[in-house]
Amino acid sequence: MPKKLNDKLPKGVVLDRDFRKKEARYYFRAPGRKKVRLHETPGTPTFDEEVACARLGVPYVPAGEKRKPEPTLVRNPAEGSVDWLLTEYKRRVEGKINAILLGRRSRMLEDVCDYKFGSTRCGALPYADMKRRHVLEIRDALRPTAGAQNEVIRALSAMFSWAVDNDLATTNPASKIKLLYSGDGYHTWTVEEVRQYEEKHPAGSKARLMLHLALYTGLRLNNIAVLGRQHVRDGVLTIRPEKTRKTSGVTVEIPVLPELQKTIEDSPTGNLTFLVTEFGKPFTVNGLGNKMRDWCNQAGLPQCSTHGLRKAGATIAAENGATDEELMAIFGWTTKNQTTTYTKKARRKKIAAGAMHKLRPEQN
Repeated sequence: MPKKLNDKLPKGVVLDRDFRKKEARYYFRAPGRKKVRLHETPGTPTFDEEVACARLGVPYVPAGEKRKPEPTLVRNPAEGSVDWLLTEYKRRVEGKINAILLGRRSRMLEDVCDYKFGSTRCGALPYADMKRRHVLEIRDALRPTAGAQNEVIRALSAMFSWAVDNDLATTNPASKIKLLYSGDGYHTWTVEEVRQYEEKHPAGSKARLMLHLALYTGLRLNNIAVLGRQHVRDGVLTIRPEKTRKTSGVTVEIPVLPELQKTIEDSPTGNLTFLVTEFGKPFTVNGLGNKMRDWCNQAGLPQCSTHGLRKAGATIAAENGATDEELMAIFGWTTKNQTTTYTKKARRKKIAAGAMHKLRPEQN
């Protein structure tokens, strides 16, 4: 007979309630690994089996279902093959870049190795013979959407760029391949939507504090979840974003705007983090994301999200004349690939506004 749901959960298992669907979701978490969603009922033998599989890092297959084919694992790949290059890449960069990023790239590159040119696996072919046309073929066949196809290019380019830097390759066949347009992604908040949210959530509320922390710092959700008074000294907020901690190592140092400072002073905050749960504990990243989803829904803004506020901040700053370099300093970006999206759009908007009168047939 199943145990009660409030019994102690196995080590590594956490409850992350979905406030949109009003349901409990259980996940297995382990440091440096991607979280695993658990679907079985807690307290049952099948749940324990599912947790054991998650702990071992192997797929869980419910009774009666067939196991999906796993990527082909080549234990001793031939030197000079794509399989060999991937093995060396994973072995030699482990611990030097973000573990989650490396895991995502590795899974993508394993799929690349399993792609077949005719009857031959890509992984069995010499990586020195891979050309631009091969990369494009793999990109178009391996993933169905533009965004996912861009990830294929990024993963291959990262591996071959590393190979070039370490004298294992002379060229990067994935370099200079333009990324496909995949849309704007997250909805960018408008000023009117910010005002609508503020009308629903007054000053002094956690919801208002969340809004201003995201809008007036430009930080991502995972950084806002850990942000506290220890990050502010002499009116300057200093934090190293988790996303760049093991890559560029960029540290964001920005003044705390008076609007944000007032909101912090007017709001209930925790000891280690500004935002805390109703039990006075820091939010998990997913928990804070779900809470923000709930706050947005309450304000009648189902299209809005935390990341959309980061985009809104960049848009507002660009329209107020911020340069690419200024946006890079504020948002922790290391290249202009991200900033030009905002600065070009802002310039086009101002140019159009200043030239609209020229559409009139009669000019003085």
